Amino acid sequence: MSGLDPESAKQEAAAAALELVRPGMRLGLGTGSTAAHFIALLGKKVAQGLDVLGVPTSERSRAQAEALGIPLATLDDAPGLDMTIDGADEFDPQLRLIKGGGGALLREKIVAAASQRMIVVADSSKAVARLGKFPLPVEVSTFGLEATRRLIGREAAAVGCRGSIDLRKTSEGRAFVSDSGNYIVDCAFGLIPAPEDLATRLNAIPGVVEHGLFLGFATAVIMGGPKGIEIYGSLS
Repeated sequence: MSGLDPESAKQEAAAAALELVRPGMRLGLGTGSTAAHFIALLGKKVAQGLDVLGVPTSERSRAQAEALGIPLATLDDAPGLDMTIDGADEFDPQLRLIKGGGGALLREKIVAAASQRMIVVADSSKAVARLGKFPLPVEVSTFGLEATRRLIGREAAAVGCRGSIDLRKTSEGRAFVSDSGNYIVDCAFGLIPAPEDLATRLNAIPGVVEHGLFLGFATAVIMGGPKGIEIYGSLS
């Protein structure tokens, strides 16, 4: 039985995901606190002789995996992955996700799309009835930021989403720059009435590089919480 401590819940979810890993797998390695637990546990298994190949979704995850001796590749080296293990900022009952709180949404989505399965590991605080409590990250070109931000607001309003669209900044007050060299704006829209419609409109904006709505990617969520491990979707 899991306690209420979120870090313990995350670690339990990561440990459950590790049980899905088989020798010879090509794995997408996610970004964020829960994914970091998974990478740490995977590193211990690799040290014991487990043969896997990892494709990290961020420089932070790459550094952690390299320090643990996990063999790594790029998607150019290993374009087809067996499974990606990643976290989420939110997930709903349809396994739709909001991701990007860690700033790696572009690479996370590319890696997820290259994978046969995407398994999300999370604690129970990430489960929501409807997406939108967590501000939606949108990765944008550094060129034409204000024009892009205005278009995001217009297109979002057309599907009932309104709220502040704020440029993400570092703790030093500078604009946050993603591993791919882009800015991120965080959109505090509140509950999103139609995630698919919003995604379609964001995809059509030239200055939007990628958005944090992951729709149709997750095959399962492994959630740790007060009731222990709960599984949503299919692990197979």
